Amino acid sequence: MKVKTILVSQPEPKIENSPYFDLQEKQKVKVDFRPFIHVEGVSAKEIRQQKIDLTKYTAIILTSRNSVDHFFRVAEEMRFKVPDTMKYFCQSEAVAYYLQKYVVYRKRKIYVGKRTFEDLSPLIKKYKDETFLLPTTDKVKPIIPETLDSLNVNWKQATFYKTVISDLSDLANVYYDILVFFSPSGIESLFHNFPDFKQNDTRIAVFGNTTVKAVKEKGLRVDISAPTPETPSMTMALQKYIDAVNKGK
Repeated sequence: MKVKTILVSQPEPKIENSPYFDLQEKQKVKVDFRPFIHVEGVSAKEIRQQKIDLTKYTAIILTSRNSVDHFFRVAEEMRFKVPDTMKYFCQSEAVAYYLQKYVVYRKRKIYVGKRTFEDLSPLIKKYKDETFLLPTTDKVKPIIPETLDSLNVNWKQATFYKTVISDLSDLANVYYDILVFFSPSGIESLFHNFPDFKQNDTRIAVFGNTTVKAVKEKGLRVDISAPTPETPSMTMALQKYIDAVNKGK
């Protein structure tokens, strides 16, 4: 069956040259964006209840843009002036670059991993005398605490924001040829909103092994997956699939 409509379970890209817009133009398909999950900040009061005193930490581990935003939001709510001596350990260049929204980059001690949390671990180990705070979501990949425990460093995890299921009731009678998911939370949201969801002819595209697992556990079929050596991005995987099924256009 040919593909005419795609729903991506993420916010619409803010950049004009997003590959999704190129896909839409090139393949003449309609691409809609709708976050199936969203992030809500945890109050300063709740963070205090987690026994977090920001003055006790000399280094912050930042795994995402959300962790950056919510660390500085909480610091402001607590009237905590982040000292210039604070060290920042960022999981990726994208996170480090985003940090510039809050600090003067060249004047701070910022250490950057390549992409995965494991890439960051040698840098953390090098500074094992620091006291690390990991401001994070309520749904943390197990590899993160496991890695930090294995490094024998002084660290504490705190929930600064939560992943919340979005209300999708307005999509009840809307059909898309492809649904695109990037996390198990997206699948959880799908079934929370539509407990009787049947896949039928809907194609499901997923990114990452944990998302593939979540789809299969729900008895659904994975039609498109990324990353692969041939299609390292979701848009490339979609492009390849649409090229194959829309040939008769």
